[in-house]
Amino acid sequence: EFGKDPLYFSFCQGQLVPNVTVHDQVNHTDAPVVFNINIDPGEKYPLSQKSGEYKNAMKIIAPIVDEHKRTLIKGEPSLNYCDNAVMNWAPKGCEDLNYCLPIPKSKPKLCYWDH
Repeated sequence: EFGKDPLYFSFCQGQLVPNVTVHDQVNHTDAPVVFNINIDPGEKYPLSQKSGEYKNAMKIIAPIVDEHKRTLIKGEPSLNYCDNAVMNWAPKGCEDLNYCLPIPKSKPKLCYWDH
């Protein structure tokens, strides 16, 4: 890995699955990644979205996901306090760089985060 772009080296040797184990976040909501764990228990070879096996699996999976989404009941968040004092950027050593942000006074309050 020496000499390669430091942002794109492989963290787990031998575990690269194209379009799955990538450094960039990828949203697979519209086309989920599906594996046949009977013949690929290591999940190294995603099924092609054009294959009959993928389409048959999605015929089973999609209605289950739709039903789950339809019957979800939003819960009350248990960690719904906001406090700018704890969100302060002042990592260890920032004093040495003279780059610490002033720590605001702590004023915890209930806040709403729509998920």
